[in-house]
Amino acid sequence: MKIAILGGTGSLGKGLASRWINAKHEILIGSRDVAKAQQIAKTLGLSSSAGMLNKDAADECEIACLTVPFAHQEATLLSIEDKLLNKILIDATVPLVLPKVMRVQLPKEGSAGLKAQLILGESTKVVSAFQNISAELLQSSQQIDCDVLVAGDFLDARNIVIDLVHDAGLKGWHAGPLCNSVAAESLTSILIAINKKYSLAHSGIKITGH
Repeated sequence: MKIAILGGTGSLGKGLASRWINAKHEILIGSRDVAKAQQIAKTLGLSSSAGMLNKDAADECEIACLTVPFAHQEATLLSIEDKLLNKILIDATVPLVLPKVMRVQLPKEGSAGLKAQLILGESTKVVSAFQNISAELLQSSQQIDCDVLVAGDFLDARNIVIDLVHDAGLKGWHAGPLCNSVAAESLTSILIAINKKYSLAHSGIKITGH
């Protein structure tokens, strides 16, 4: 698939991009800064032309993945909303609010995923995923012993994202409708607290019983 990583110059974006490149997907690196996007594209082994503004990457892609900090989520989505009509957006946004990142602080819409759906409208299928995965581990070649919760209102879209989770070397789980994204987003603050308390680097979640 042709996948646009919106905010692809950050650590999570680069990690997902590298994993999907290895799985033979065509990757576009989106950014507010086209020169930086082109630079990151080259470091990932792509042509510099694969680096572009977010709006251009969103326009050219089949499916997009948003990997920006929560503070930039709304502005980024508003800048590309007309480019994602009838497409899937994977929203990896975590509503962390500095400096208290170990405290769950959800937006008034209920979750970042629900906020994205509200901004983009019904013609875009928003699927929430990748909130609980270490960006550092994604950028490495090692196997990641962590599962991914995938929430969205459209089963066909969730199925596609589950396949992309597998292509990234992880196990994905259907986690129900988009309103359930509140759980995965909240878990990130809990995992940060666990990392600090127990001096861990990359705590994650694992679904048992299978």
